[in-house]
Amino acid sequence: MSDAPSALDAELVAIGRAAPGGDPDAEPVTLYDRHGVLVLRVGGVVVKAHQAGRDTGPPLAARMAAAAALPELLLPPVGPPRRVRDRVVTVWPYGEPVGPEDPPWEEGGRLLARLHLTDHRRLTVPRWERPVRAARAVARLSPDGAAERVIREAFAGLPAWVRGEAPAPPPPRPTLIHGDWHLGQLVRMPDGAWRMIDVEDLGIGDPAWDLARPAALFSAGVLPPEDWSRLLAGYASAGGPAATPEGELWDRLDIPAQTLAIQIAATCVISARSAGRPLDGFEDALVDACSRISATRGSPRT
Repeated sequence: MSDAPSALDAELVAIGRAAPGGDPDAEPVTLYDRHGVLVLRVGGVVVKAHQAGRDTGPPLAARMAAAAALPELLLPPVGPPRRVRDRVVTVWPYGEPVGPEDPPWEEGGRLLARLHLTDHRRLTVPRWERPVRAARAVARLSPDGAAERVIREAFAGLPAWVRGEAPAPPPPRPTLIHGDWHLGQLVRMPDGAWRMIDVEDLGIGDPAWDLARPAALFSAGVLPPEDWSRLLAGYASAGGPAATPEGELWDRLDIPAQTLAIQIAATCVISARSAGRPLDGFEDALVDACSRISATRGSPRT
């Protein structure tokens, strides 16, 4: 936390100290403070203030109830969501995040497959209709700039339903999906088991979208082929329903991977412009991937 914590900081700390698993004497540690989201660790719990205007009402409560019902896969919440200073606040057990050394690709793939195989008929969660974060990121781009133009052109070539301009088609084989899956959504519990966190996008949808982010990074050349292979091997070994022969898999991943490449590229460019710095190698690779997407797609889709 900063030297002058805000009133919101103080209230989050008080909630954490009083929560089961919290420590009344623990000093808070800021785990995340970006994009309007604030996450503090207070002893054995994590307190999250969600973005203003998001994650309110029954959908979030339903997703948190699903997490509580699937503690072998998802980190279960500590109590229901609450409101603090017009922000939704949730409390969770603390888990150790993924470290840079030997990331758990196989374990992540197996856990994701088990989520996709869950009987979602016993859960009440929303339908996952479209990747809304991509459109939000593109909408935030500056109207000027070469990278911005490349990203907007690639986004314009996506299907209309992805862009939010047409109804989303039903998934070919709906499953329970995380909705925003990447290795940063894994934490290790004290018993060594991995669990998934951040259930704000949990829903019923096409499982291919949960493979979209690593697929996008692999396609852009920034995720090593061996890591991509480890993820797919773990996923397939657990019977993941999106696992198909390589050619068929990429038929399913084509639009999801392109969408996530565009979303990540837009987020990177916004971050670089905000910091007043040039794009780094990773960011340039994502913008280049957008250029290739446009070259293969031609005119905008309908």
